[in-house]
Amino acid sequence: PPPPAAAAGAGGGSLAGVGVTAWGLVRRLLAPSGGLPGWLPPLGVLAVLVAVVQVLGPGFLTTESVGIKIASAMTLILVACGETLVVLRGGIDLSVGGTFSLASAIAATRADAGFGALLPWLVVILAVGALVGVVNGLLVTALDIQPFLVTLATWSIAEGIALTILPAEGGATPLVWFELGNESIGEVPAGVVLFAALVAWWLWFRRTRLARAIVATGSSERGAYLNRVSIARTNVVAYALAGLFAAMGGLYYATQIGAGSPTAGTEYVLPAIAAVVVGGTSLAGGRGGLGGTIIGALVLYLVGDVVFLLELRSYWQPLVSGVILVAVVAASHLLAGRDDALGGRA
Repeated sequence: PPPPAAAAGAGGGSLAGVGVTAWGLVRRLLAPSGGLPGWLPPLGVLAVLVAVVQVLGPGFLTTESVGIKIASAMTLILVACGETLVVLRGGIDLSVGGTFSLASAIAATRADAGFGALLPWLVVILAVGALVGVVNGLLVTALDIQPFLVTLATWSIAEGIALTILPAEGGATPLVWFELGNESIGEVPAGVVLFAALVAWWLWFRRTRLARAIVATGSSERGAYLNRVSIARTNVVAYALAGLFAAMGGLYYATQIGAGSPTAGTEYVLPAIAAVVVGGTSLAGGRGGLGGTIIGALVLYLVGDVVFLLELRSYWQPLVSGVILVAVVAASHLLAGRDDALGGRA
């Protein structure tokens, strides 16, 4: 028998049936291969926000200003990029907040002032971040515990250690560290150089066997296993990279403000996950990438600029961010070829 929509259309010219057919045609015209890229809706939102900022504050987006804004957004971008790799695998990592705080606390209290101590402490901080990730991956794999619970626990442990090292905001990063994070190479801010390096790394990494293993495991763990992908190794490496990126974020944060904070990472956990989702990465795993996450992070950052230029109270920023999050996720859901709003599949 014909499907309900077709039967209704045959009997009485169902508007629902016409709507499904029209939507299918529009979607095929926009994306003949079966769906628009997940990063396209947030890219459109980013373009609108850039236009709004330029209208509200002419000259607000000069070349120098754009460089400064990218550098300022790098903290969130770094944390969100690490989160992306875990979400692509089909997991979640809340411990990035504790790892971030721990890296910030170490940078502000344990690093020596001399330039010769820069590299050793850099290695220590990044190694600590990767170690937290390795612990997460081992616990998730060996004990088969939900990633949410595992990373919530390690978040608390890492932040507790950070509070032991630095009980309150303060300390001081060595001057050479502060200069390294705030200097420019020519006329290009160090943060923009780091941004370019991150983009270059992703263009290389996404073609590696490891990246394909992460995506494959997120899409179908059984399918990945049958294709001889090591699930345990993929878990550990994905979480280790998330911890590494969170430590980089904490270190970068400390160099930007010249001090540390044992709780600053808490402020980046939910925004990082939001940036991942806004960027088109599926929380179910297997679909997305760092390109969309970077766009999502910039969208969330520019919302603050719009709120500032409109002279609104600060609570408008999370409100507007939430509206954008819902709108972008809905648009990505529809344009990606998922179940459409009319209740059928095109």
